[in-house]
Amino acid sequence: MKELTLKSTIHVADFDELSQQERELIEKAKAATYNSYAPYSHFHVGAAILLQNGIVVPGCNQENAAFPSGLCAERSAIFAAGAQYPDQAVLMLAIAVRNSEGEFLAEPASPCGSCRQVIIETETRFKQPVRILLYGTDHTYVMDGIKHLMPLSFTKIEH
Repeated sequence: MKELTLKSTIHVADFDELSQQERELIEKAKAATYNSYAPYSHFHVGAAILLQNGIVVPGCNQENAAFPSGLCAERSAIFAAGAQYPDQAVLMLAIAVRNSEGEFLAEPASPCGSCRQVIIETETRFKQPVRILLYGTDHTYVMDGIKHLMPLSFTKIEH
């Protein structure tokens, strides 16, 4: 039996170590958490994506009593951008989370599996990685592409 070793690189940065553009995108993700509708989980997630044309599209989670009918912040932002700017690549994605007490999490939270798959599809569609910023009050995780969170991924099958 062989062994496969996969490597992920996640940079851990203090907020002031980030570029101005990265800090501004995180602030927009944090602001988006206040539009979250999370009466069940009380987990308020905000996302903001920077498009190639410089436009920032926010998103937030929207829950529903029929749980599969809700939508995560990451996907709401990516899908809104796709509907409004279908030819614009996503350059960067920032995610922030507030808890039931209304405080931002100290440790960053990462996207769920469904959101990871949508990010993979976005990278595949535009043939470039999406820079990912996962905000926490203690530090921010920075990754150059979803492969660092999901090294074995499913993409479209070429025929």
